[in-house]
Amino acid sequence: MTGGAEGLRAEHVTVAVNGRPLVRDVSLDVAPGEVVGLVGPNGAGKSTLLRTFYRALRPTSGRVLLGGDDVWRMPGKRLARRLAAVLQDTGGEFELSVYDVVAMGRTPHKRAFQGDDDTDRGIISAALAELEAAHLADAPFDRLSGGEKQRVLIARALAQRTGTLVLDEPTNHLDLRHQIDALRLVGRLGVTAVIALHDLNLAAAHCDRICVLDGGRLVAAGAPGEVLTPELLAEVYRVDAEVGEHPRTGLTQITVLPDRSSAKPGGGPVDRR
Repeated sequence: MTGGAEGLRAEHVTVAVNGRPLVRDVSLDVAPGEVVGLVGPNGAGKSTLLRTFYRALRPTSGRVLLGGDDVWRMPGKRLARRLAAVLQDTGGEFELSVYDVVAMGRTPHKRAFQGDDDTDRGIISAALAELEAAHLADAPFDRLSGGEKQRVLIARALAQRTGTLVLDEPTNHLDLRHQIDALRLVGRLGVTAVIALHDLNLAAAHCDRICVLDGGRLVAAGAPGEVLTPELLAEVYRVDAEVGEHPRTGLTQITVLPDRSSAKPGGGPVDRR
């Protein structure tokens, strides 16, 4: 990435839609080059908060700062040179080739109607190669599988060459290997990144710090091993879980225990036919 990593900060961000608060007074700091995982149950406010970072949704109150600059006070093109986003929606209606979709990442760095030069073409090709999607370059984007589309959209964000990435469930639709490869790539880039994830083990393995949202509020933040405790998982996710260190990697590992009420007496499986 050519853009330097910058700090990203939410200051007392509240978002209400039709009078209903979706995010409530959230403050968090992401240091330059830090990878932060944003986790929480469905409806916790993760996507809503991320939308305020890339200016898809204006906070009802509070502000978002990138490198000390209010994102809502800077020109959109300037923000796009400094921050790239990968959204949950795969945008399946694009009537473009894969190459053209990834080339859209170069738009913030150009004048109106300026074509691709050799530098742009090199960046686009490198981004596709990073996501193992070079062979898809000429394919129609709207005919790809969900996983292929997701890899192409991550490649588009890489082609944008910013120092900050905001990723909303980037592992959606990806198989296990590509999930791991995508998150390893983010860590390898040296950028500032905020990643909304549902898989807590992936978050623990690939994020420097974890921030937990519940009911629109930030309820915990810190290193994975400090935050992802059995007590927090019971309170926020309503599950019984064991948390420990993986014997080979030393990483925090979460094992959700089965709900005993879902089993027959004697331990037999429940017939759900």
